[in-house]
Amino acid sequence: MKALDRKLGRDLWRVRGQALAIGLVIAMGVMLQVMMDGLVNSLEQTRQEYYQRYRLAELFAPVKRAPRAVLERVARLPGVAAVEGRINGGALLSLPGLAVPVRAQAVSLPAWRAPRLNEVHLVAGRRPDPDRRDEVLLLEGFARAHGLAPGDRLAATLNGARRTLAIVGLAQAPEFLYTTAPGEMVPDDARFAVLWMNETALAAALDLEGAVNEVLVGLARGAEPRALQDRLDRLLAPYGALGAYGLDEHLSNRFIVEEIAGLRVSSRTVPPVFLAVAGFLLYMVLSRMVQAERDQIGLLKAFGHGDGEVGLHYLKFVLVIALAGALAGALLGVLAGRGLSGFYQQYYKFPFLQFAVAPSALLLGLGVSLLAAVAGAALVLQRVFALAPAEAMRPPVPPDFSRSLRFGPRLKRWLDQPSRMVLRGLWRQPGRAALAVLGMAAGMALSVAMLSVMTAFDRSLELNFSVLERSDVTLSFVEPLGEQGLYALARMPGVLELEPFRTVPALFSHGRHRYRGALTALVAEPRLYRALDRRQQPLPLRADGVILSRALAETLAIGPGDRLRVEVREGRRPVLEIPVVGLADTLLGAPAFIELGGLNRLLKEGPRASGAHLRIDAAAGERLYREWKEMPVVAGVSLRTERRDAFRRVMDSGAGATRYVMAAIAAVITFGIVYNSARIAFAERARDLASLRVLGLTRAEVSFVLLGELGLLILLALPLGSLLGYGFSLAVAAGFSTDLYQVPVAFEPAGHGVAALAVLAAAVLSGALVRRDINRLDLVSALKTRE
Repeated sequence: MKALDRKLGRDLWRVRGQALAIGLVIAMGVMLQVMMDGLVNSLEQTRQEYYQRYRLAELFAPVKRAPRAVLERVARLPGVAAVEGRINGGALLSLPGLAVPVRAQAVSLPAWRAPRLNEVHLVAGRRPDPDRRDEVLLLEGFARAHGLAPGDRLAATLNGARRTLAIVGLAQAPEFLYTTAPGEMVPDDARFAVLWMNETALAAALDLEGAVNEVLVGLARGAEPRALQDRLDRLLAPYGALGAYGLDEHLSNRFIVEEIAGLRVSSRTVPPVFLAVAGFLLYMVLSRMVQAERDQIGLLKAFGHGDGEVGLHYLKFVLVIALAGALAGALLGVLAGRGLSGFYQQYYKFPFLQFAVAPSALLLGLGVSLLAAVAGAALVLQRVFALAPAEAMRPPVPPDFSRSLRFGPRLKRWLDQPSRMVLRGLWRQPGRAALAVLGMAAGMALSVAMLSVMTAFDRSLELNFSVLERSDVTLSFVEPLGEQGLYALARMPGVLELEPFRTVPALFSHGRHRYRGALTALVAEPRLYRALDRRQQPLPLRADGVILSRALAETLAIGPGDRLRVEVREGRRPVLEIPVVGLADTLLGAPAFIELGGLNRLLKEGPRASGAHLRIDAAAGERLYREWKEMPVVAGVSLRTERRDAFRRVMDSGAGATRYVMAAIAAVITFGIVYNSARIAFAERARDLASLRVLGLTRAEVSFVLLGELGLLILLALPLGSLLGYGFSLAVAAGFSTDLYQVPVAFEPAGHGVAALAVLAAAVLSGALVRRDINRLDLVSALKTRE
């Protein structure tokens, strides 16, 4: 073994604590990069394979009622590769032990053949017998949530008629990866079911014999989806077309695509932060080492070792640390990715999901970590190359203390000698102190950002279900209900307050920007479900203008004063030009609000409502649920408490779950920065500390000189870290937020306080480890002059 390699081993062992801390930071960065990159690739590949294997449609065209003969005309449109007509309808399920009826979607299956598009994946049991009208397949997630299995029976209400259905199989489908009840944004396996029935049975139940109410289209290669959507709308317009939309607007697909996009952004932005910090720490360690080993560098060059050989020796030092951290991070990334892949499979209802890391991801993690290490070492190696042997072997010029910090008589009475030494030490090396403060502040900022986002998820839960929405129950109707029906509901014993609302599907457009959503009409001054501004104050709704959520306004690039084009996809399907009169802060979806009477007038209809928000007497709850279950006009009953619980489950899973992982990693990097700062300060001051011990200072006083300096740096870093953390919080929240849900971030003193306590805890632990080394300081070795 070469002498330089033996020296490398001794150097690594001497700074093993620092090397371990830096390697851990690198490992965290590489772990995140490998884990997220692997999840992105696995989810995307699984999604595409699942869609292709089960022939998921690429265009969906819902209609009121279209004859089956129209499917042949659709098949002749240019760009159409496959067509399937089917029947969709709403249902209410009655389950033993549940007072509230459960909403369901009934979907038809061809009787004697497999569907050309949107095939189902059979998990258990068998497909319905074409000769049996009461047999159904049930969505597996709902079945598992309620302990249902093939052989069980369900009581269902279809089109106002009660039926008993036999479950013969459990199924999954690519169009139901993310299942939500109509009009809701939060999935809940226990509150929404999907039933697949024989086409003839469902057509008879919904009075759609010989007709369909949804057309599915598969595209030919090279077809233009937008142009085909327009042709479909024109062709199906006489049959009450509600507007064709592509797979990119399908709610289930949008959620999984947004999840993948969020992971992709995180994999490209978060790991480089960790690796940049690691490069900074390596620079500090190597810089201190080169400064302490000037004489050794001179001797090596004097004995014939060239600049390149000596430089390579120190480069190996950082490469070994970086390589070890990267390999550990790659292994941890694969293990963490496999664990999370099983979670994603359950959450998004994939029938299969195999986590696989592309070799390019491993190579990228390895390459970026080594590049960060080399970048951190590059500036230091320039000094190694510049050192001449004679100059290197000469002791460094003593620092000039002639302009040191001076203390007046009054300050001397307040500050003892060790305290003055601490302040002078910082004054003499402001650059090093500034770098240390910046590093600690960056570590705290990461912790603040993660804690703030965690608090923001809880805050969004509280805002949405306590401030924005204050109803107990939300009813949805099969068809818009008139004044008499609403009056009858409001007069039911136990109903304390009722506010009608109306939701109509619409296509919003502004310039080149389009968004498929819904226009939500509320009473002028709602109390139970409100539109709020940034200060969480209710916005009065107007009949002459629309209030957009900020997410929708950003999507459409529109603001107050602009005019919004609204193509209503219901009733007479009018095209409206409505001015934007305000912006609302919402947390779920991207709604557009208007006053209820104004919308009905724009639609040229009388007072109508598609649903109602209610406040009820809790004692009358179960009786009201039973009565609503029997009403043919009621399509669904949704409780605020159930939506709240479902929302919390969503926030603790998917993108929300990654915040816990990132918070833990932020704590690791904070400790790594603080510990390295303490170790480097000790290494640089070892001779000074030994001199103080020889001059008679106690171990406690000597420790105070070093650790007091560290404590002062941390106190300077805390406010800077809090300020940077708020900026990081906004960036991270923006990364988590989509047009489907938004993560609000506000200054939360508790989060900043916890992050500050984490930094202080890291400082205490680091100080204890360094204090142990101070007590073991070899005075003779530290005071030797190497000349």
